[in-house]
Amino acid sequence: MIRVALADDQALIRAGFGALVDAESDMTVVGQAATGRDAVALVRRTRPDVVLMDIRMPDGDGLWATREIVGTPGLEHCHVVVVTTFELDEYVADAVRAGASGFLVKDTEPAELLRAVRVAAAGDALLSPGPTRRLLERVAGGLRRTEAPERLAVLTDREREVLVLVAAGLTNEEIAERLFLSPLTAKTHVSRVMGKLGARDRVQLVVTAYETGLVAPGWQP
Repeated sequence: MIRVALADDQALIRAGFGALVDAESDMTVVGQAATGRDAVALVRRTRPDVVLMDIRMPDGDGLWATREIVGTPGLEHCHVVVVTTFELDEYVADAVRAGASGFLVKDTEPAELLRAVRVAAAGDALLSPGPTRRLLERVAGGLRRTEAPERLAVLTDREREVLVLVAAGLTNEEIAERLFLSPLTAKTHVSRVMGKLGARDRVQLVVTAYETGLVAPGWQP
């Protein structure tokens, strides 16, 4: 059962998302919050798998709340999905840097929202691959560059290849096809890369690839 927390200062939005989630047999809403501070308290108390987090909330916005949640020991399994009115909201870029696992726009189709919750809970794919990649390329310009050999030295040559393809937005199946591997082997490689780099999910792997200069904005595989 996927446990979902809702954080939005609009009661109607929370009610709508809550009704969609609770109608599914494999997920349930564990609580709702209308402010950033309440969202952090809710997550620490209920320990959900996924948080649908609004950006603009009173008493600590979604960006602050995301940082607090990501920085809390014991919540490594909790994935924050930022919900925003605009795809290119600058706050969303900050949220990804803060550790959010992806983002949705508020006019997302119900089926897409439910898919996103499942994807985020699994931590095995990017949300809205096209928009997410465009967003991360914008984020890349403001990232602090580090020396790739220092951060990526723990990876094998094959694992670096996999990281490059993850950064390009490829799924496990596409990575497997590109590298002539089985999908299970590709998934295993991705999991090992995440473990070695201490990444919470694939979005964080993409951020790391840009931070270290392994890939550059506008790069195509």
